[in-house]
Amino acid sequence: MPMPNKILLITPPFTQLNTPYPASPYLKGFLKMHGYDVFQADLGIELINKIFSGEGFQELFSRAKDTQKVLSGNSHHIISNEQYYLQTVGQVMDFLQYRDNTLAHILCSDTFLPRASRFDQLPDLDLSFGNIGVNDRARFLATRYVEDIGDLIKDAITPDFGFSRYAEKLGMSAHSFAPIDDALRQPDTLIEVWLLELLQKSIEQHRPAVVGITIPFPGNLYAGLKCGQFIKRAAPHIKIIAGGGFVNTELRELSEPAVFNYVDFITLDDGELPLLGILSFLHGEADTGALSRTFIRTGDEVVYYNADRGKDLSPSETGCPDYSDLPLDRYLSLIEIANPMHRLWSDGLWNKLAIAHGCYWHRCSFCDTTLDYINRCASTPAAVLVDRIEQVMVQTGQSGFHFVDEAAPPAALKELALELLRRKISISWWTNIRFENAFTRDLCRLLAASGCIAVTGGLEAASDRLLKLMNKGVTVRQAARACRDFTDAGIMVHAYLMYGFPTQTGQETIDALEIVRQFFSEGLIQSAFWHLFTATVHSDVGIDPGKYLCTIAARPAGRFAKNDLVHEDPTGCDHRSFAQGLNKAVYNYMHGIGMDLAIKTWFDVRVPAVSVNKDFVERAIKEGTAFDNERLRSGVLWLESLPRLVHCDPANKREPGKYSKLVFPTRTESFTLTTRREVGQWLYDTFPRFSAQNTAVMTLEELKQEHEKRFAAPFRSFLRSKEWKTLREKGLLLI
Repeated sequence: MPMPNKILLITPPFTQLNTPYPASPYLKGFLKMHGYDVFQADLGIELINKIFSGEGFQELFSRAKDTQKVLSGNSHHIISNEQYYLQTVGQVMDFLQYRDNTLAHILCSDTFLPRASRFDQLPDLDLSFGNIGVNDRARFLATRYVEDIGDLIKDAITPDFGFSRYAEKLGMSAHSFAPIDDALRQPDTLIEVWLLELLQKSIEQHRPAVVGITIPFPGNLYAGLKCGQFIKRAAPHIKIIAGGGFVNTELRELSEPAVFNYVDFITLDDGELPLLGILSFLHGEADTGALSRTFIRTGDEVVYYNADRGKDLSPSETGCPDYSDLPLDRYLSLIEIANPMHRLWSDGLWNKLAIAHGCYWHRCSFCDTTLDYINRCASTPAAVLVDRIEQVMVQTGQSGFHFVDEAAPPAALKELALELLRRKISISWWTNIRFENAFTRDLCRLLAASGCIAVTGGLEAASDRLLKLMNKGVTVRQAARACRDFTDAGIMVHAYLMYGFPTQTGQETIDALEIVRQFFSEGLIQSAFWHLFTATVHSDVGIDPGKYLCTIAARPAGRFAKNDLVHEDPTGCDHRSFAQGLNKAVYNYMHGIGMDLAIKTWFDVRVPAVSVNKDFVERAIKEGTAFDNERLRSGVLWLESLPRLVHCDPANKREPGKYSKLVFPTRTESFTLTTRREVGQWLYDTFPRFSAQNTAVMTLEELKQEHEKRFAAPFRSFLRSKEWKTLREKGLLLI
């Protein structure tokens, strides 16, 4: 075997069509720091480009016409329009990959794109996109075109196909490896033939000694192992390492030796230290006892080694992600639904970075809080993070960032925003947060000024009783005020919602939907999605179900995946019966439809009457409409240009020269503050110390001390003055 200096990192199908999954760029950046030649391949996006090509469509339609399967009427309709699909696929891809935006008008015509079932229930396009949103309308219609072809593939080629997953059902609750093993032995589908051709091309091009396969989701498991199977047959000298999110949650108790017919090593948690240990072992510099968080097969047994127990790299030591050899011009920007917040998941190439490792709260009872990716929290210093932002922008040519944190810490976000403003770096970014009190009106304004366009966060069951039982650490009122502060700052908000938590009643579920309706009606959120609660091995509910008055069914026997648990809820509520109504309601709310309809309208089953007040959320946000209390330790920050001082005489000629004006030129307006000359001069002299360009922002305590040196009046009187209130209203921040 050659020395393992050349490494190929692959992402198997499928994760996202619009942007790379960040695992391989992170690991490539780290391994390059340690002297390795590292290459990466996103086989998912390469496969999509293979499918959506003239050659791919010809083969796809040929196989679909020759299939022995009984096809749906929709598939027959698509096949009958083969010539039009072959004629248009190149132009659709050119448009979705931003090579030719002039195609927007023709894509929007009623006769250019062939249309199947995905076009049957289009929203009102004029309402959704207006008369000037031609590019967005075209992208929305082109997305439907892509989805139609996906339906044909599922019907005629393989039911396992999906644009963000492949053979996902095999990876879901896979206690036994036997069904996966059996599936891997079946003849390859057309999709798999193409996948393996692309893999072979990458191996021949890079000739690696080691291949790393990330398996972040159940929908990547089968394809990842398929890649391992091919490598074992075609290039048995190559060593294969598997890791990723699915492995980290599902395979912590792995004891199934058969999986090692497809891979050589399986690693847990962050991959940097395990990879270094494996590479050192392959170099002959260490034995298996030096491996870190790694499973291997020895004989017929699976053995776990963890020589570096308790040793973890800080975020500063992992290096900058490297996107340099990914086909960034081949990703597709799609619009799946006409909602400006929801589209962020599918539209645009977002550079992925993390502000912090883990979750600073790590107490929610439904979350996998015992696992490393949640319970070990460490923030990246703002200066280091912004250095990486600049490097990644050079690599990709893109200035949009999705910070993929479990929950970005408010303090770290503040420092990030200040560092971006100090360096005058303009980016757009979004991230996941907790709807907590720390996100004040002023902090949200600061984040918006630094480029924040959206946040996502868990509103969960929208019930104070259940939020307390979940140990969420927030109330509905607190969440409402945080959402108000974000939206007032121009930041879009998406809410993750949960139903079916232990002891949750049907009444609480219906009341939660009413609370969500009010959040939408008040403009506090722009997007939301419901998830059915599932107990997991690594959550507090799974560890101590008695605390939540539920029981856990006996775990199925098996030596492979172990994470999801079956729990029994003593309330006897049929939570699944609410699913369709909850999703239907929120889908309409996201489009501004049905806000005034009774909650029961959305359900086909009888549901309880709403018991929360219709103005609950309105009153909650009014309780916090005043500015946040001025805390002396807060920094005073002015994000606009410095004022100009003009001395003037008032209309009252008996007091000449006693007044002055501060003229503030902002980006959107100019305003004038008239005040007594001595106050005006003091503010004029002090304002430079409020600038974000300062490495240390002046605090309110320091401002108080300066005021007391110059004026006899108490500082609290200044905080009540018209001048201070005007400055606060116009954007003077306390952070």
